[in-house]
This record gives sequence, C-alpha cells and structure tokens, in this order.
Amino acid sequence: MKIQLSKEAQNWQKKARDYADNYLQPHEVEAELNEGILPKEITQRNKARAIELGFTTIDVPKDYGGLELSKTEQVTIWEQLGRVTNALSWCFPEAQSWMFKACSKEQIEKYILPMMRGERKDCYAITESGSGSDVANLESTAKKSGDDYILNGEKWYVTSGNLADFFWFQAYLPDEKEDALFLIDKDAEGIEMIDSPLFSHTYAAHHPTYRFTNVKIPSEQRVGKPGDGMAFTHSWFRHERLMIGARSCGAAARLIEEAQDFSDKRLISGSPLSEKQAIQFMLADSATELWAARLMTYEAAMADDRNEDVKILHNRCSMVKLFVSEMANRVADRSLQIFGGRGYMRENVAERFFRELRVDRIWEGTSEIQRLIIARALLKRGLDEM
Repeated sequence: MKIQLSKEAQNWQKKARDYADNYLQPHEVEAELNEGILPKEITQRNKARAIELGFTTIDVPKDYGGLELSKTEQVTIWEQLGRVTNALSWCFPEAQSWMFKACSKEQIEKYILPMMRGERKDCYAITESGSGSDVANLESTAKKSGDDYILNGEKWYVTSGNLADFFWFQAYLPDEKEDALFLIDKDAEGIEMIDSPLFSHTYAAHHPTYRFTNVKIPSEQRVGKPGDGMAFTHSWFRHERLMIGARSCGAAARLIEEAQDFSDKRLISGSPLSEKQAIQFMLADSATELWAARLMTYEAAMADDRNEDVKILHNRCSMVKLFVSEMANRVADRSLQIFGGRGYMRENVAERFFRELRVDRIWEGTSEIQRLIIARALLKRGLDEM
C-alpha cells in the first residue's frame, strides 16, 4: 500500500520506522504495566536519539537551525511513530513553524530554541470546563495592569502538564474584547494543579486541571500583536489535526498487520483463521478504509506544501481528523475481535490501541465539531472550494 513519495520523504519514513521499531516498540508492554513510565535511562536514550535524528526540528525554519521539512515529509514521520502505543513517541518536544511567526525574538530564545534542543517542554492550556471544542467562549481572562498582565482561569485536560515547564495559555481580554495567547512559566506564582484525572490510556503524560489565580506576567509574554486573537491557536489546531490523521494511519496499519499475522497462524479445526470469510471481510474493510485515509492525509499535506488557501487547509485538516480517527477506531475494534480473548489482554497491541485511539475522536476538536466546520465550509463556499 505505497504512496508515491520523494526520495527525501522515503528516507524520513525509513528513519522514523527504524526508530519506532527499535527504540520505542520493544518497551510498550513495560510502559503499559508501569503506568506509562519507563526507566529514566530508557526515556533519556529515546529522547536523545530523537534529537539526534532531528525530530525536534522537522517543522522549524532553516533560519533558526531547523530542518524545515515539507508537511508531506512530516506526515511520513508521524505516520511511522503512530505505530507505537503508550505515547512513547511523545518523549521529545516539538517546536512548530507557527511559533516562529507568532513569537518575538526574546520569546523564541527563551522558550522555542530550548525546545529544539530538548531542554524545555511545553503544554497547551486552552480547554476549560465549559469550553472544550468550543474555544471561542473561553472564561479565562487576561487584564492589563501597568506593564503586566493579570491572568485568571481554570484549564482542563492540559496534556503533558505534569512533564512540561511552560504553558501556552489562551485567554479573553475583556478590556480589548479579543482573545490572546500567552507564554507562562510553570513555576509562576498563582498556578495550582487541582486535579489529575486518570484516563483510559496508560501514558506517562497526564492531563491535569490547573487553576490560575492572579498570575502576573510581563506584557512581553503575550504572543503576537493585538488583533491576532485565535489565529495562532488555529494554526496549532491545523497541525495537530493533520498529524493525528498521520498517527492514526500508522496505528491502523500496524493493527491490520498484527491481526493478519495472528489469523494466519491461529488454527481453527486445522485451518488458519484467515481462511474464514468473516475474518477476510474484516481485514478487507480495514485495508480499504486505511487506503482511503492515507490518500486523504497525504493529499492534505501536499495541499499545505502547495500553499493553498488557509481556509481550504483548515477545512481539509478537519476532514482528515474526522475520517481518519474514526477509521482507526473501526480498525481497532475489528482487530480486537479477530484476536478474540487475546485481544482483550493489555499485553496485546489491539487492546491498547482500542483504548488509546478513542480519544482521537475527542481532543483537538470532537468529531462533531469537525462535522460542523466541514458543513459550514460546504454551505458557504461550495464543494469546489473545499
């Protein structure tokens, strides 16, 4: 199931696959049975190798020492890393191109360049109890006070909050009647972790709830300029939705391969399970849906590389996230069914992906939100402009 890629993209695909197979995948069960945590020396080794390969700089402009890979090349990398369970590929920070457009020189030097070197790690404080996918109705506020801003609010599901050392904090400015993004060091006075709920997946990265009470930061830590509003958060959403699609393709591919291998070896009345028509139908549906999902994901990446209109890209990334995340969930369900009782054991990749892939239909905008985005684009611009 090959997609025609440049030689450079194929090389990155191979590097990422080798990294996933040799550095990450061997430690999945160990992580699963130890609350997602690996020995420190293993985590540090994996992080160091990722930095050596350049994974922390794949979306960074060359002017800042990055690789500035195309979106297509980035998709090839994250597709392969998506084959790994337990979020073991999250062992390295990821600086993104929009950050260099949004941040000042001082912010880049303080926060973003250290991320590229693996010295700092970020997390996103956007979601709230009453505004998950609906980020346009935030209750968190930022008020100007002399040369500072005073931030207040409560942020939910701050992924990797337990591992990060600074926040991207989205807030509403009542005096200016617009939204803005801020950089906040995690050790700033007035920040409190008030909850860290357990999720179905077993990750070292948790999703805590933080309360920000009269957190004072200098005005220099506001990202962008007045009027930027949610623009940079939307850039982050586009990137994340596309890469969720890439990772989901990788997960589905591994599930199909593992289920096929098992069904070939599992004997029922002396014959391989794979000879049963019911099993063949499940494998056929999974392979067909994966093919469609990969074509969609790569075409969206190539459209980005062609610098197509940002509104079209935003819509296509929503289409990718909707279709591919739901495809991967169906593949996980079928694969678990093929494994039977073995598929319900935590040591089995199908069981882990069955739990892990479910949240991809929720975070970074639920499937229902993606449908709204797509429908509104269709009604406003028509099918030819999507």
